[in-house]
Amino acid sequence: MKYDYLIVGAGMFGAVFARQLTDAGAKCLVIEQRNHIGGNCFTRNENGIHVHQYGAHIFHTNNQKIWKYINRWAEFNHYKHHIKVNHRNSIYSFPINLFTLHQMWGVTTPEKAQKKLNEVKVRIDNPKNLEEWILSQVGEELYQTFIYGYTKKNWGCEPRELPSGIIKRLPIRLTYNDNYFNDTYQGIPIGGYTQIFEKLLEGIPIEFGTNYLSNREELNLMAKKVVYTGALDEFFEYDLGVLDWRSLKFEEEQHTGDYQGVSIMNYTEEQIPYTRIIEHKHFETNNHDHSTS
Repeated sequence: MKYDYLIVGAGMFGAVFARQLTDAGAKCLVIEQRNHIGGNCFTRNENGIHVHQYGAHIFHTNNQKIWKYINRWAEFNHYKHHIKVNHRNSIYSFPINLFTLHQMWGVTTPEKAQKKLNEVKVRIDNPKNLEEWILSQVGEELYQTFIYGYTKKNWGCEPRELPSGIIKRLPIRLTYNDNYFNDTYQGIPIGGYTQIFEKLLEGIPIEFGTNYLSNREELNLMAKKVVYTGALDEFFEYDLGVLDWRSLKFEEEQHTGDYQGVSIMNYTEEQIPYTRIIEHKHFETNNHDHSTS
């Protein structure tokens, strides 16, 4: 056997694993089905703007050890994720916070906001799904404005068919804090994500365009152990069926100037055939005067 480890996938886990084991003295080979490193965190440079090829990726963690580790490979900016919602051509603060509730109902204090929420909440003692849980927290009007249409488009099914854990990740605040995440450490690498993977994989052999699952027997002979980071259902030959993966379709346009004034605008109406518009230049907090992608 030529290698100690064959690592399938050059994304975040595969690249970090390869770096750590190589530094510990192991001999590693990385194979990647795509033609680039970085997995879904891959970014490409378009006219000085680092485009997140597979959708927005904001690095956030409460773990100081992880934050220190990722900062070894890139300098991070101070980006905080503040998105907006477009519903029937009205713009709202999101995730739901005191300013959102002021926009909806005119309330101006946490006490008044809580009183209004208590009035509109749907009494559901034991919420069994996403729809029931959010209705029990914020009521019908906020659910229809911010959650129903967006969730149905995003997941391709009725929200009542989804577990409540999906929506529980979003904060509901009675302050004016509209930060999407609660984590202590947040940011985006200055210069994009791809540089991180270039540094992590420096000196480690990589083979692109290689499909492990179509040739696993031969590839397994190349190393003592295999680290697989791909799709689980495909790995087990769909023995337990197909996982409900949701794929996304990306369409790109280029504009000059500032297109929407924010990195992400969610479109929550079911009738609008997309979920969001991403303006990548806003991820780079010092890059607001260049072309938009």
